[in-house]
Amino acid sequence: MVKGIQKSLDLSTGVITESEIDIIDSETAEQKLNNLRNKRNEFLSGSDWVVIKEREEGGSVSNFADWKKYRQKLRDITKTYKSLDKVKWPTAPSE
Repeated sequence: MVKGIQKSLDLSTGVITESEIDIIDSETAEQKLNNLRNKRNEFLSGSDWVVIKEREEGGSVSNFADWKKYRQKLRDITKTYKSLDKVKWPTAPSE
């Protein structure tokens, strides 16, 4: 649950009051997993250039093995996490 603020207006006095309320998280487990996958896919797309460069230039990426490990960790992220909450993303290798 998430905390939120609810504002109420008393029509007879014109006074606005605020109170803290619990907001029910309506996002389904499937939606959370899809959001995680979408973010993961952004990271994968952002590193596609490494694979392309490696293939087009025939082994010119000196730390390609590190990139492969990084990309595999991204693919495996849904084995550990089921939503974007508290995800510890792997760190991309230096270029």
